[in-house]
Amino acid sequence: MPPMEDNLKAKEDALKARLENIREMEAAILKSEKDIKEKEKAKKQVLLRLSPSLWNELAAWAEDDFRSINGQIEYLLADCVKKRKK
Repeated sequence: MPPMEDNLKAKEDALKARLENIREMEAAILKSEKDIKEKEKAKKQVLLRLSPSLWNELAAWAEDDFRSINGQIEYLLADCVKKRKK
């Protein structure tokens, strides 16, 4: 093969290897997302009554942290448990 064709073949092979790597990474991400969704389903549900003022404070805080209110409450509880264990 002429040198130019060898160079193109090498580039093509490198691109194919990168594409395969991307496909493997994508498959791993999809599996990870599936595992996370399964763990989410396993969460326990709790009925929680909050005063309107506390709800509003939590809602504002959650918005500041780009979380849902439920996510914010879960984050705060997890943080408190972690601190308690120290």
